[in-house]
Amino acid sequence: MPEVIFPGPEGRLEGRFNPGPRPRAPVAMILHPHPQGGGTMNNRIVQALYQTFVRRGFATLRFNFRGVGKSQGTFDNGIGELSDAASALDWVQSIHPEAQTTWIAGFSFGAWIGMQLLMRRPEIKGFISIAPPANMYDFTFLAPCPSSGIIIQGDSDEVVTPGAVQKLVDKLRTQRHITIHHDTIPGANHFFADEMPELMKSVDDYLDMRLSGDR
Repeated sequence: MPEVIFPGPEGRLEGRFNPGPRPRAPVAMILHPHPQGGGTMNNRIVQALYQTFVRRGFATLRFNFRGVGKSQGTFDNGIGELSDAASALDWVQSIHPEAQTTWIAGFSFGAWIGMQLLMRRPEIKGFISIAPPANMYDFTFLAPCPSSGIIIQGDSDEVVTPGAVQKLVDKLRTQRHITIHHDTIPGANHFFADEMPELMKSVDDYLDMRLSGDR
C-alpha cells in the first residue's frame, strides 16, 4: 500500500493508495473518524474497510483529512474536510478515469462526510456508513439520497445513539429507487472494540450481495 501525496484545497494531503489490478477497476475511498477525537486513516476500522475493497480488486484510497498526519491545513468543522474528500476522489479518478463504479465508505465523522459527498457525485453507486453521527450532525441534506447502501450500528454505541440512526434509516427508506440496508451489531460500542469480526462480516456480506449483481 504505497504512500501517496496529492494536492488538496489547503495544500498536500497524505494517503495510502492501492491501484486497481486491471483497467476499468472500480474505485473505493475510505474516510476516517473525527480528527479532533484522534481519527486518522490508520484507524483500525478504516484499515479493515480499505483491505476488503483491495481484496475485491478496487482501486482503493484512504487518506488523512487536513491537519492530520502529513496532510496540510487545519480542522474546518467538516466544511473543508468535504472539500478534501472531493479532491481525493478527483485524484483517484484521474488515475482511473475509466472506472465504472465508485464506492464511498466512512466511519463516524467520516460517514457524515461520505454521505455529503454522495450528494455531490452521481458516480458514487454504493456506500458503507458505519456509526453515522445522526445525533450530532444534520443529515437532512439526504433529500433524496441518490444511492443504495448499508448503515451499520452497534446497539451499545455510547457516542452515536442507536435511536438517532434508526430515525435516519427510517427516513431514507421512504425514498424510492434506492435500498437502505441496516445492520445492528449486538453488544458493540462506538468503536466495535470486541466486535470487529461481526462488523466486517456485515460489510462483506453486503458487498458480496451488491457486487454479485454488478457482474
